Amino acid sequence: MKEQRLRFETSSLGGRLDVTLVTQVPDFSRSRLQQLIRSGYVKVNGEVVVKPGFRLDGGESVEVIIPPPIPSTLKAESIPLDIVFENEDIMLVNKPAGMVVHPSAGHASGTLVHAALAHAPDIMGVGGEKRPGVVHRLDKDTSGLILLAKNDTTHNDLQAQFKKREVGKVYLALVDGQPPTPAGRIEAPIGRDPGHRKKMKVLPPGKGREAISIFHTRESFSRHTLLEVNPETGRTHQIRVHLAFLGCPVVGDRDYGLRKPTLPVDRMFLHATALTFTLPGDDQAQRFETPLPSELEMVLDQLRKS
Repeated sequence: MKEQRLRFETSSLGGRLDVTLVTQVPDFSRSRLQQLIRSGYVKVNGEVVVKPGFRLDGGESVEVIIPPPIPSTLKAESIPLDIVFENEDIMLVNKPAGMVVHPSAGHASGTLVHAALAHAPDIMGVGGEKRPGVVHRLDKDTSGLILLAKNDTTHNDLQAQFKKREVGKVYLALVDGQPPTPAGRIEAPIGRDPGHRKKMKVLPPGKGREAISIFHTRESFSRHTLLEVNPETGRTHQIRVHLAFLGCPVVGDRDYGLRKPTLPVDRMFLHATALTFTLPGDDQAQRFETPLPSELEMVLDQLRKS
């Protein structure tokens, strides 16, 4: 595939270069366009501009060079997937616990992305070379619904829905102990733990990024509580960190909870059970659900009998 060149005249209003490009190149996200600018692929009046925030006065001639995609080293792997819904634009997968979403250090194969490439080869390169199709993420040991986009237009649309907090997310979490109240709203900023760089932590105001989680009790047991959690933001490890901050960590979470699980589970009891979002071309949002995996349902059955 050869490079593409797009040329246009800016409006009389002017403004930031990256914001102007978003209106002219709608198939690309703002972050992707900012990368092109910084890499020298954008000219204004014939001169290369490398600052995304470059101010346009209006009436300039702009040229955008879109380089051909870099051949990916990712290889498809024939790994079974539990596909909840699929059309020409998306795949909605029920990810099992233990599966990593995309390749990373220590996980060069066997990821959801490798499996998705075998099922839908056209997602190669969608949204980026290293994480094709990935719109959002789930932790390795969290099971449940995850969205993959099959084309860049859909990828951008879905990411915009997440950014605008238009996607409804429902998780089920079994926790040790009980929260201070049966239901509540946690507003506690999250950032990197200064003492453990691979972990996250609730930080003082102004130190971390805004993080909001809403919860309510589904079932109460003598030493455990089943919670429904609706995260309004999508910070790394958000639910796990927020629940541990309340003093009721997720059962089986060895990073933020107890080193030795209080129940016979070999994974975290955290499941992404529902997603509500708008499919490309639709006007109304749709809700998709997937039940608890059998190994987690068995844990609840034992608690109900005790």
